[in-house]
Amino acid sequence: MCFSATASFVGSAVIGGIGVATLAQVRHPREVPFAALPALFAVHQFTEGLVWLGLQGRIPDAVGDAAAYAYLLYAQGIVPVLVPLAVLLIEPTRWRRLAVAPFLAIGLAAGGYLFWVDIAHPVGYRIVHHSIAYENSGALVGVFAVAYVIATCGAALFSGYPWIVVFGVANLVALAVTLIVLAAAFTSVWCFAAALLSVLVLLFFLRTRRREPGAAPSESVGC
Repeated sequence: MCFSATASFVGSAVIGGIGVATLAQVRHPREVPFAALPALFAVHQFTEGLVWLGLQGRIPDAVGDAAAYAYLLYAQGIVPVLVPLAVLLIEPTRWRRLAVAPFLAIGLAAGGYLFWVDIAHPVGYRIVHHSIAYENSGALVGVFAVAYVIATCGAALFSGYPWIVVFGVANLVALAVTLIVLAAAFTSVWCFAAALLSVLVLLFFLRTRRREPGAAPSESVGC
């Protein structure tokens, strides 16, 4: 997260509370990946807190390096697969799932390549304007970064649920703002924004449960 280790740990605690509340709403196994997003983002922010401590010399370098690799592997290798998969699993109709499926395929390609890049190449990280800039290398990183955005945001935009569409739009806006304001620390800042926006996942479940008491999301929307 931006600013400091303390901010990362506090953010992790707050988002973790949202994550627990969201997981408590689960009524069907297919809902678990989507409901788990806030909790996973909370762990992600905690990991970046460790990266901050490593950069500040408050923990061993080896621990800071491991945290940085774990942070990047989740952000770049897992998120572009997890988000479209979570949206696909929760969609209520076959044609919606078919619409989301191409984004999962794109996410698998982007996540697989970026995961390999992070493992096969040295990863640099440093403090830039009160945020952490992560640096990796690879011949096609730029191309797969575009695919990453398409997979993570596009899947939500094609959802049949308004709150999930809002989640996708909000992440696109956060992406644009991050590129304009602090592109050097894009991964850190956008992941922090996505973590905050995961409150929309909780709102999705709360609204769905209110509209259809006792029904899973897949049973309550027929669009």
